[in-house]
Amino acid sequence: MVLRSQDLFLNDLMRLFERTRASGSVFITMKRCEPKPSKKVDKKGAKAAEVEAEPACLIRAKYGKTRLSTMVPAKDHVRFQIQFGKVLSGHMDSLKKKEKKDKAKGSKPRAE
Repeated sequence: MVLRSQDLFLNDLMRLFERTRASGSVFITMKRCEPKPSKKVDKKGAKAAEVEAEPACLIRAKYGKTRLSTMVPAKDHVRFQIQFGKVLSGHMDSLKKKEKKDKAKGSKPRAE
C-alpha cells in the first residue's frame, strides 16, 4: 500500500465511491500515528537531544482489493477534515433506510 498525497487520496476516494454506488461497501479507518522520536548522534558519539516528531493521522480506504491510504499531519487536519466531510456527505445518498420493526407485537401494555 502506497501513501498518496491528500488531494490525490480524496480524488481516488470519490472515484471509489462512484464505483460502489450501486452495490458494495467502502471501509474507512483512521488511526493516530506518533512517529518514534529520532535520536541524533554527532560525529564524536555524544547523543544530542531527541527531536520530537509531529503526530499524524493515517487514513485508509478499502474496497475489495483496492486500497488507498494517506497521512495527514496535525497541522493540516482541519483543512483535510473539511474536504473529507464534503466527499463523505456527497456520496451518502445511496444508503438504504433501516426497516422499523413493529413494537406492538412483543410488548405488553403497562399497568398504571
